[in-house]
Amino acid sequence: MIKVAIQGVEGAYHETAAREYFKSEDKVAILPCNLFKDVIAAVKKDPSLVGIMAIENTIAGSLLQNHELIRESDLTVIGEKKLHISHCLASLPEDTIHDISEINSHPIALMQCGDFLETLPNIKIVEKEDTALSAKMIAEKKLHGHAAICSKYAAELYGLKIVSQGIETNKRNFTRFLLLANRWIAEDLLRDIIPNKSSLVFTLPHTEGSLSKVLTILSFYDINLTKIQSLPIIGREWEYLFYIDVAYKNYMRYKQAIDAAIPLTKDFKILGEYTEEMKE
Repeated sequence: MIKVAIQGVEGAYHETAAREYFKSEDKVAILPCNLFKDVIAAVKKDPSLVGIMAIENTIAGSLLQNHELIRESDLTVIGEKKLHISHCLASLPEDTIHDISEINSHPIALMQCGDFLETLPNIKIVEKEDTALSAKMIAEKKLHGHAAICSKYAAELYGLKIVSQGIETNKRNFTRFLLLANRWIAEDLLRDIIPNKSSLVFTLPHTEGSLSKVLTILSFYDINLTKIQSLPIIGREWEYLFYIDVAYKNYMRYKQAIDAAIPLTKDFKILGEYTEEMKE
């Protein structure tokens, strides 16, 4: 059995991503956490836990605070899961679309369903903490006239009726999640894995072309830069942390690239080396 800490209540997209990532396991136990920082704390407290954390969405972009949480946690990234996000509108079984006067959901989910919501101009839209929590509250409190934008799984889990599904504006809506573990369990889970992707973070000196030099090294060693994200360093004006993801076919050439790049950077850290999830 594998135990996974998620942000949100049961039925959240984090749970779906965790179950799909560990679908080969006999059993997956879910530990709900209120906040992303609580996921980190839970995994650090219980080394047998694995955490899962959304890191970017194809529409909303990067979750910037999660980059920092991972860097500061000293946990290891052991894998990734790219989940197709499809929203539905769900209500109590007795209600119809004509009974709904208020729609609840996470602000990002509401944003992703903007075109659908414009067809319902007379319905009040209320931001809530989470998609699945919105569904849970409607079910537990018997909130007639309320509907949640959530996943189909969450609607079914809490006994709600799916009023409409596939209501997201952009059907190419994917969220990328990172799996996190303490170092000793990470070594066990990755024992038979030959990594082909890594998440890295570093700072750069204030010299001309410092970032260009690092990227040139990656290119020379045939390392594919799949993501780059910069974040300001609090308390150090005009200095930035660079978070990058790289993919590669030859692990030895990747290690050579890292060895060549480290002297050109500061505070270099490998957040994790793992297997890239390929498109099916």
